[in-house]
Amino acid sequence: MSKSKKIGITGLGMYVPKKVLANKDLEKMVDTSDEWITTRTGIKKRRIVKPGTPSSVLAVEAAKRALSQAKIKPEDLEVIIVATVTPDMPFPSTACFVQSKLKAKNAAAFDIGAACSGFIYGLVIAKQFIETGLYKNALVIGVEVLTSITDWTDRNTCVLFGDGAGAAVVEPVASGGIISTYLGADGNLANLLYMPGGGSRHPASSQTVNKRMHYIKMSGSEVFKFAVRIMTDAATRAVCDAHIACPDIKLLIPHQANMRIIDSVRKRIGLKPEQVFLNVAKYGNVSAASTIMALCEAVEEKRVKKNDYIVLVAFGGGFTWGSCVIKWSY
Repeated sequence: MSKSKKIGITGLGMYVPKKVLANKDLEKMVDTSDEWITTRTGIKKRRIVKPGTPSSVLAVEAAKRALSQAKIKPEDLEVIIVATVTPDMPFPSTACFVQSKLKAKNAAAFDIGAACSGFIYGLVIAKQFIETGLYKNALVIGVEVLTSITDWTDRNTCVLFGDGAGAAVVEPVASGGIISTYLGADGNLANLLYMPGGGSRHPASSQTVNKRMHYIKMSGSEVFKFAVRIMTDAATRAVCDAHIACPDIKLLIPHQANMRIIDSVRKRIGLKPEQVFLNVAKYGNVSAASTIMALCEAVEEKRVKKNDYIVLVAFGGGFTWGSCVIKWSY
């Protein structure tokens, strides 16, 4: 397929667990307060799964909704890409579990690990597959069960994370579509946001468990400073490559990590508050699922309409970052 063909999103779906963990609940678990969490992060509550619920369960629910909206049968799917840092298990991929549960028997399936930038990375990969003609369609899922790797004794991190999933069907479109994309990474900053235990460097052992190495570790202030700079840069690059200007942007849909980060990025880019979509207060940081969940809600709330320009931007552990400009197709 020629690169002149337009590739866009034709179906969206999201799923979050029913259980809500509010800031008031966290006050009973660690030394924190609703005021402390809200003023520093903008988060009021987050969704959490029942213990033992794997990421694939959430992913499948979101995928079913996206496929239904796109009017695609599971057996007609050609590739499934799952972005997650909380896979069901190290292998096989969560995408294979999703393929099995959907009965998408004709689809290739694989996971990607780009942390909070994962959905945008997956979207760019899907776009390339379809542009080259290798596949006619793709299902891109961002899903996390971050509560499975959250240290509930660490008040600086346990207030941030939640569980959820979002999915998008990517196909050729008659108009609009993904106009520009930008991806980046800096492995020199890997020690700012990571989970040290469980991999080949530190295989699971009584020692890694006792040292609480199987939980998220984060250097909050350093992450904050880098996130503001790199999300501003990534969004600006995608906008420039799309040959549009800030007034043309209907909605910026950023990774929902922290309200202060989002607001700083908005001001640096030069956008008005009404040009930015927020749901961080409801869900907290859901890593790879964050941006796609926000996109789903923005479309559902009719904040995005046909021919609107929207900008997705995210940063994540690695460090990774990504952005894209989409001219909405429906």
